Amino acid sequence: MVRLSRIADDILDDMPDDHKKLFGVRSGRGLLRVLVGVTVAFILAFGVVTIPAAQQKPLTQSPLKSAQGGEPNAPTAQPQQALPISLDQALYLIRSTILTLNDANRSGNYTVLRDLAAPDFQAKNTAADLSQSFSDLRRRRFDLYNAAVEAPQLTTVPALDDKGMLHLAGFFPTRPLQIRFDLLFQNVSGQWRLFGISIATPEVPPPQAQSTEPAKPAGSPIPAPQKRPTLPKKPAPSTGSDDH
Repeated sequence: MVRLSRIADDILDDMPDDHKKLFGVRSGRGLLRVLVGVTVAFILAFGVVTIPAAQQKPLTQSPLKSAQGGEPNAPTAQPQQALPISLDQALYLIRSTILTLNDANRSGNYTVLRDLAAPDFQAKNTAADLSQSFSDLRRRRFDLYNAAVEAPQLTTVPALDDKGMLHLAGFFPTRPLQIRFDLLFQNVSGQWRLFGISIATPEVPPPQAQSTEPAKPAGSPIPAPQKRPTLPKKPAPSTGSDDH
C-alpha cells in the first residue's frame, strides 16, 4: 500500500494543476482513492467481464470404411435362386390342366385341351391322338376331380429346362390311387401353355414304405429336388394298364 501511495504521489506531481482541480485531489493518497472508486464504479455498472472458456467442437465421426477405402462392409443378403413362376401360378397351371383333361375324358372331346395347348403341341397331336392316349383313364372312368380339392405335392422344384420349358411334377395324395402328373409348359407370347403331359394313377405305397417326413404345404418346393422323371418322346400322355 505504501508503494502504491508513492506511485500515486509521482503521478500527482506530473499531473497539471487544472487536472488536479478537476479530480479534487491534493495528495497521492487522494488520487489513489479516486482511481479505486472509478474502478469499483465501472465494475458495478458493467459487471465482471468473463472470457468464456473455448468450447470444444463436437467431433463428427465419419463412417468406417473398408481396408480398400470403400464403403463400410455392410452385411449383404445371400441371393436366393428365384423360381420361374410363383407357387400360386404353378398351382393354377397344374389344376387347370388336369381339370381340363378330366372334362375331356368325361365328354370324349379333346378339342378344348388341344386348343389351349402350345402350337407345337397342336402340330404333333390331334384330338383323336389325345383320345387314344387317355383311353385307359376313360375306360376305367377314373375321375380326376380331386385335383380341384386336394393339395398337390411337388416332387421337383418348378424349373426351366435347357429349352426354356417349365417343368412341374408331383402328385395328388388321393386314395386308394394317387394322381401323378408330369407336365411341360412352353412360354407363348407371355403365357405358359401346355407342351407335354403324362398322367399316372399308381396305388398308394404302404405306410412303411412312405416317408416319415411331414407332408409339405400345397405349392411349396421340397429342399432337395428328385431326379426329373423321363417324359415321353412325343409330348402326349402314356398311360398303361399297369397304372391301376
